[in-house]
Amino acid sequence: MLKKVLSTVLALATVLTLCVAFASCEKKGTENLKVGFIFLHDDTSTYDKNFMNGAKEAQQALGLKDDQIIFKYPVEEGKACYDAAADLVDQGCTIVFADSFGHEEWMIKAAKEFPNVQFCHATGVKAHTEKLDNYHNAFASIYEGRYLAGIAAGLKLNEMIAAGKFTAEEAVIGYVGAFPYAEVVSGYTSFFLGARSVCPTATMLVDFTNSWYSVDAERDVAETLISKGAKLISQHADSMGAPSVCEAKNVPNVFYNGDTIATCPNTYLIASRINWAPYFEYMINCVKDGKAIDTDWTGTIATGSVVVEVLNEKVAAAGTKEALEKATADLKAGTLHVFDTKTFTVDGKEVTTYLADVDDYGDFKGETEVIKDGYFHESEYRSAPYFDLRIDGITDLSAK
Repeated sequence: MLKKVLSTVLALATVLTLCVAFASCEKKGTENLKVGFIFLHDDTSTYDKNFMNGAKEAQQALGLKDDQIIFKYPVEEGKACYDAAADLVDQGCTIVFADSFGHEEWMIKAAKEFPNVQFCHATGVKAHTEKLDNYHNAFASIYEGRYLAGIAAGLKLNEMIAAGKFTAEEAVIGYVGAFPYAEVVSGYTSFFLGARSVCPTATMLVDFTNSWYSVDAERDVAETLISKGAKLISQHADSMGAPSVCEAKNVPNVFYNGDTIATCPNTYLIASRINWAPYFEYMINCVKDGKAIDTDWTGTIATGSVVVEVLNEKVAAAGTKEALEKATADLKAGTLHVFDTKTFTVDGKEVTTYLADVDDYGDFKGETEVIKDGYFHESEYRSAPYFDLRIDGITDLSAK
């Protein structure tokens, strides 16, 4: 009997020892981690603020202390990024993340110089061709979120047409773009296709500010688009310039990277954004657990990385919520494809083949066939968007 008791005690002691050791390892796995974040602007930019919020959410979820998360901003797209990355390494960061396209060259330079540190970059295009073990790109299928926001916009246009505010042929959408890059083209095209899926007479005018963040330029472009007949405005730009114009002129607005319902209660309709918290948790856990980070990581609606923000019931057309729920379910099920080639044309013709410039060597030559099974496979061959087709129904004012 005594032998049995001693055996049980020893077994319990062993379990207790293992539990303590495991807890110690877990604690050790996170307590020495430091993560550095490089942001293009401060939190007045909705784009950068969205990343900052994602980092804080990941910090809370993983139980990291404040001194384990280091923010650097504003950091320009140039050597300043490399300097910031090197400084973060000096401060003990084992992961460094940067949030702007123009940071990529300098993040790669830092990755080559500091091979024991993991460098992760949003919107970049070169990780899969650089083939560095410690350099990674990440993005999300935000075109899904923009498509859903487009559905809300199209239904709003229908409501205004039915109310006699304008004719079906006058259903013009205005879009404030930052730069004419594939990322922006993919975004405004997916938004347009969402709108046209419910409002088939919709057309779109697009103009660019040639800046990611410029209150004045975004305001000016929004005013120009409205003066040219736009009945609703959306954007891929990072300030309140366009929404403020819409509120003043009572024009419905679809925002990006957050909602403006508090400041624009009469015109804010809906918004979409990338939720970066899932990726930040993923990259941190990979380093903690000694696992490789994906060369190209693409989040989706299913992973919680693509978010459609608050629908303003005061502004939205009846039935919008139900339409969004159905489309969301279809996207998750894979029965709805945003860039279904049956839903758009280029120069009056359906696009059945297209070589996209996925391997971005600066030659602007397509090398990867991206149309299969009847749709354009966006963000599958690398995380950053490469949809750059100019489809019928969208007019680029900057090209005139």
